[in-house]
Amino acid sequence: MQYRTLGRTGVQVSTLVLGAMNFGALGRTGPDEATAIVHAALDAGINLIDTADRYSQGESEELVGRAIVGRRDDVVLATKASMPMGDERNHRGGSRRWLYTALDDSLRRLGVDHVDLYQIHRWDPTTSDEETLSALTDLQRAGKIRYFGSSTFPAYRIVQAEWTARERHLSRYVTEQPSYSILQRGIETHVLPVTEQYGLGVLAWSPLASGWLSGAVRAGREITTHRADVLPQRFDLTVDANRTRLDAVEQLTKVADAAGLTLIQLALGFVTAHPAVTSAIIGPRTMDHLHSQLAAADTVLTADVLDAIDAIVAPGVDLAPDEKHDTPPALLDPALRRR
Repeated sequence: MQYRTLGRTGVQVSTLVLGAMNFGALGRTGPDEATAIVHAALDAGINLIDTADRYSQGESEELVGRAIVGRRDDVVLATKASMPMGDERNHRGGSRRWLYTALDDSLRRLGVDHVDLYQIHRWDPTTSDEETLSALTDLQRAGKIRYFGSSTFPAYRIVQAEWTARERHLSRYVTEQPSYSILQRGIETHVLPVTEQYGLGVLAWSPLASGWLSGAVRAGREITTHRADVLPQRFDLTVDANRTRLDAVEQLTKVADAAGLTLIQLALGFVTAHPAVTSAIIGPRTMDHLHSQLAAADTVLTADVLDAIDAIVAPGVDLAPDEKHDTPPALLDPALRRR
């Protein structure tokens, strides 16, 4: 396992992070298997576990908390808030009122007295940066969180939050968690240059592109992945973007074979090769998934392999632009761009 410094914090974290989104009802990974996956990941050298209150409505946090009993000091523990937790309109967002409640709920489910990294799951356009950052700063001073970060923020919002923190003398985000893979490279255009400029650690989620780069999606085969069951439209080959992705996967598989790598190793090695990226978040549902992804722990891609990838998917290009998660709200909701 390789380790890198998380932004400017001085904390050393593994280049592979265990993501717990599939723990619980969403991914159908139950308590016993979740515990086994956590222990195997820690034994293999992974030391950062990432979850969120939103994952299976808190069940993921409960399973992570159960799994790390007796090993808490070995874990850099990260969770997230701001996504809706039920139908009540104030049980979401980045307000002080909600973040205080959400963090207490997360700590209770995790069975701990603090988390190491608390992340705003999505930018909340209804709440000012000062409101959110001042609440996070106070929670940090209270000892409930050690650091805090953002997740899937557009580049201009990262800059704005940095400016607000400096202007108002507040603690600042130390990490960003964006979606990044060979098939979705848009963040190379704006987000990654900004995180480098401000010294943020980057924890990349979906490095296997929702399973497209797992080796399970190939031409001429029925697509039977769990993610295809949950989000069938993302694997519908009547959609132009999906046919483009499938063509890229076929070409990437040849590159991986020529390099003596699995497609998973190629995909994870690509993400961790970028100098702005600290770690890639893996999200295994089973022990077999975990072992196939741990095989990439020491993968370092050569320049010729990276050049071959660039020739298939150009730098800065998203092959599925409709699946971007940091699009400004006004581009998605017509009411926000019309008087």
